[in-house]
Amino acid sequence: MGLYIPGMAEKYFPNPPHKLRSFLAPLYNRKTMALLGIFIAVHVSLVNVPFTTIDLFHKEWRNADMVSHFLGGMVVWVITAEILLNLSNEKYLNLARRKLILYSFLALFFLSFGWEVVEKLSESEISFIHESTVNKVRDSIMNTLGGLSALYLVLKRKYPFEINLRH
Repeated sequence: MGLYIPGMAEKYFPNPPHKLRSFLAPLYNRKTMALLGIFIAVHVSLVNVPFTTIDLFHKEWRNADMVSHFLGGMVVWVITAEILLNLSNEKYLNLARRKLILYSFLALFFLSFGWEVVEKLSESEISFIHESTVNKVRDSIMNTLGGLSALYLVLKRKYPFEINLRH
């Protein structure tokens, strides 16, 4: 379902309003959506291994979420950095490369922490999810490592976009 959104955006919303364009740009970037697609495919396969009833994520291999947190950190950082880059290029923000990287990682940390809080609060509602504080810290580290890997891709490989701001 998540991979259907970019196609829908291109088909039914080909020219978004100028004020929304910077926020929606990642949906129209096929390379960014490829990273999102990899994350979704891997995450779904860990939760329910295809053609089986095995749930690696919650039952069989409790550390499987490390892979999802790494890829999720990568995708969240890429989307956040791309939005900030577009806002800066459109002159809504005036960011140098270092500030863009700093702010995108602050957003990643904030979202990662928020996600861990939501997970902790949901433990009372979902009987088979109980994670320790060590697990929460590890998840945050994996999100950060994913974000750092994405930073490498963007700065060294210019994938899925290039940060063309001054230093």
